[in-house]
Amino acid sequence: PMALATVHEPMLLLAITEFVANSAAFTYFTAGALERNISSDMLPRRFPLQLKTKSMGLFSPQLQERYPDHPMELRLSARRQPRLFCRPDALHGALFSSAEAFVVLPNATRVPAFLLNIDANVTGKPIITRNRLGGTVSLKG
Repeated sequence: PMALATVHEPMLLLAITEFVANSAAFTYFTAGALERNISSDMLPRRFPLQLKTKSMGLFSPQLQERYPDHPMELRLSARRQPRLFCRPDALHGALFSSAEAFVVLPNATRVPAFLLNIDANVTGKPIITRNRLGGTVSLKG
C-alpha cells in the first residue's frame, strides 16, 4: 500500500502499479504489438553502425562476400512478455527480445542473415528538476 500526496494546490499526480504495467505488457505482447522493423533510412547518418552488409561484415565476413554492399533490415521483437518491477530506488525491467537481420536484394526480396536473442535487465530512474521530468536508463545485464 502506498499513501498518495494530499496537497491542495494544482498538481498532476500519476501512479502506476506493477500490476497495471505488467498487464499492459502482457496485452501488447499477446497482441503482437511488440515488434518493429528497422531499415537503414530510419537511422541517423552519424549512427556508428549502418544497416548495410559492408558494416555487418565486421561480425560476419561471409555476409559481405556473398552480398557486397547490400542494404539490410532488422526485425526486433519480444520473445516473452517484458516484466516491470517497482522498487523504492528505481524501476527495474526484464526484456526478452530477438533481432533478426535480413539482406535486402535489388528485387526487394529479403534474405535471412542471422538471428540474435537478446535478454537484458534495465533500470530506470525518473528525475524531476524544477518543472522538467527526465530520467536515466542503465543496462544491468
